[in-house]
Amino acid sequence: MRGFFAVGAEGINKGFNLGNLVRTSHAFGASFFFTVNASVSYAEVKSSDTSHADIHMPFYAYKNINEFTLPKDCSLVGVELLDEAVDLPSFRHPLRAAYVLGPEKGSLSPEMVKRCDHIVKIPTKFCVNVGIAGALVIYDRMISLGGFAERPVRVGGKVIQPKRGRR
Repeated sequence: MRGFFAVGAEGINKGFNLGNLVRTSHAFGASFFFTVNASVSYAEVKSSDTSHADIHMPFYAYKNINEFTLPKDCSLVGVELLDEAVDLPSFRHPLRAAYVLGPEKGSLSPEMVKRCDHIVKIPTKFCVNVGIAGALVIYDRMISLGGFAERPVRVGGKVIQPKRGRR
């Protein structure tokens, strides 16, 4: 896959969800993970992370939105159920992106929404768990940018692998 991506959460407060997001991000090849204004730390959930994500990718814990920084030319993509948000299946993922999810039982702060270059929503009837939302967004990115073969037209049809060129 070309480019890079990161995943983060604003205001996350449940260790299980933080651990789930970090492990999923690591499994899909995230370049780094971040939190903003979190009330739980990775150190608190590190023992449950059997993938040892912290030795494979950087983890940045920002105390507030004013401290929060991203690499040059990295687009911030908020994941939030807003009327004006783009449905995830219709979204063109930036090559260099950081995805930020809101807290459990809450939303991204208005300040974070203003910082976002794009806002996407998962087309569900209601909010899903933050760990599940993160996995869905990462998976959608992988499917759309990963260079996979097109799906066959018919069930059970032959998959024709794309030719791999230079990257």
